[in-house]
Amino acid sequence: MNFDERASDILKRAENYRDETARFLSEMVRIKSYSGEEEEICKYIASLCDNLGFDEVRIDNLGSVLARIGNGKKILAIDAHVDTVEVGDLSQWNRNPFSGDIENGLVHGRGSSDQKGGAAAMLSSGRILKDLNYDGDWSVWFAFTVMEEDCDGMCWKYLIEEEGLVPYFILSTEPTSCRLARGHRGRMEMELSLKGVSAHGSAPERGDSAAYKAARAALAIEELNEELKPDEEGFLGKGSIVVSKLDAKGPSQCAVPDVGSLYMDRRLTWGENAELAIGQVKEKVRHVLGVDSVDCVMPNYEKTGWKGTRYSQELYFPTWKTEEGHPLIQAGIRAYKSLFAKTPLVDKWTFSTNLVSASGRHGIPGIGFGPGDEREAHAPNEVNRIEDLVICSAFYVSLVYALEGVEVGS
Repeated sequence: MNFDERASDILKRAENYRDETARFLSEMVRIKSYSGEEEEICKYIASLCDNLGFDEVRIDNLGSVLARIGNGKKILAIDAHVDTVEVGDLSQWNRNPFSGDIENGLVHGRGSSDQKGGAAAMLSSGRILKDLNYDGDWSVWFAFTVMEEDCDGMCWKYLIEEEGLVPYFILSTEPTSCRLARGHRGRMEMELSLKGVSAHGSAPERGDSAAYKAARAALAIEELNEELKPDEEGFLGKGSIVVSKLDAKGPSQCAVPDVGSLYMDRRLTWGENAELAIGQVKEKVRHVLGVDSVDCVMPNYEKTGWKGTRYSQELYFPTWKTEEGHPLIQAGIRAYKSLFAKTPLVDKWTFSTNLVSASGRHGIPGIGFGPGDEREAHAPNEVNRIEDLVICSAFYVSLVYALEGVEVGS
């Protein structure tokens, strides 16, 4: 069977599994799975993988489910995180956020797009690979990962550095509206600490208000955001910085605050890194406050996973992109064209994904293709299209075959 004939067969099989794929997603939406609380959904997914005949199924010590198909010497990883953000203000939802309702071609509920839809499509693509008795160049590892919403990429830092699972290529199934994504900006978090001198509130002139320093520093950060430049290629766009939290306090409510702080979210375009970003903040705030030095640091994240393993990393998530001419991107284009007889749009994500670790931190070539839309992420009344699930189920299988014969490291 040639590649195009194979693609036609794959698409028919994905269509045949349409209802089952939607049911997988519906069942996963009904399982609440906030970061660090993914035990139930991970055990459900592991059981499904066993029942669908995956060649190997295990759960790592951080809690992610790893399911393999194929015995090739090359490793391809396909990733979906299975934790979700919380639901927020319930009054903004038109139905139960965990209903998993299937209606009018949509699956409803928290996580349907971000990003249990990708996980559902992965399950059906694995089933199709088993139906086709795949025995090619690749060992395909389907990773259903944890704690992404709290600390994107930490699960893959753990997999690569602690578990030793180092793929040659990686595909993220975060929502892309069924477009190819080949990069996104990185991000980091920063905390600026400021000191003042307290005094009684009846005589503020005797003190040095850390609150006013924090306010001036925040306005300087607003100015810095306007000064940031886009990447040279113009692909990822400009970096950004925003003050996400401002705090000041003193000995009492009737005192001049003597300590203040700003917490900042910084998005990093190509060519920007943590050292540069921290330096920019320090320079800007030193200038506006007229001081020789300021204290600005990158905080650390630490959390215990549902299996009891405690893990941590600094809150730095490097920028990544894969060049459009790379064999992985070209294989993705070929896989899509074989299925749908048209060229896919190759674009980027606005938000951040687990590829900040695999591709940004560890340099593994990455690609994105997922069901649903970015705008559904973290929003009330989240939905995903069942048609997208079918498209993605077929694409993941087709990509595996499109990668046959591709030289690793080329």
